Amino acid sequence: MMANFLRLIGRTLREMVQNIGYTTRWLFTLLRLLPGAMRRPGLISEQIHFIGNYSLVIIVVSGLFVGMVLGLQGYYTLNKYGSEQALGLLVALSLTRELGPVVTALLFAGRAGTSLTAEIGLMKAGEQLTAMEMMAVNPIQRILAPRFLAGLIAMPALAAVFSAVGVLGGYLVGVKLIGVDEGAFWSQMQDGVDIWKDIANGVIKSMVFGLAVTFTALYQGYQAQPTPEDVSRATTRTVVIASLSVWWFDFILTALMFNK
Repeated sequence: MMANFLRLIGRTLREMVQNIGYTTRWLFTLLRLLPGAMRRPGLISEQIHFIGNYSLVIIVVSGLFVGMVLGLQGYYTLNKYGSEQALGLLVALSLTRELGPVVTALLFAGRAGTSLTAEIGLMKAGEQLTAMEMMAVNPIQRILAPRFLAGLIAMPALAAVFSAVGVLGGYLVGVKLIGVDEGAFWSQMQDGVDIWKDIANGVIKSMVFGLAVTFTALYQGYQAQPTPEDVSRATTRTVVIASLSVWWFDFILTALMFNK
């Protein structure tokens, strides 16, 4: 009994190490082929439009309501201590440091990530990728690399839009609805938000999240079996793995960036 248990643990650990090694090698292969994909800017811009523009509506709507909720809850909390004039600073720091990159990445995984996985998986099921290999065209460089670059570019832009609309939502609730002084709202925000410590770190976070989510989506689609059932399972794995990766990277990056 004990021997079978130890054998099971050993087999599981071996498969885990093999999967990590294969995934890492696949990532480096994709990164190595990125310069070749940059020679086709038309493909990259097309994918930026597909990934970014189609995710814009849900990003804007979600950012507006998250900012409104932040303004409402922040006012109730700050009002207990007579600090409601710092509402603008609270909303801006919460969005630029944390909520903007994280919520955008989660929405990005659910909207664009699943689309990428399904698209690549269906191309594999239709043997389009195999046909490219038969014509001496590298499908990773021709199909996956432009989408990977597009995800890296679109994610920070969407996070910036989310944060900007969220600040607007906080302004509408705090200033227009509740009655916080407008000058104090903006002046506190301008004095307290640092462009390098807060905004730049948020951009770095969003770039890392974009890399993790886009890579997960492309990898799951490329490794899916060419059947409708496995493609659907791959899209589910994309959401789960990408979301967990975002939270894990968020903890690591927050500990490194804001430890002072």
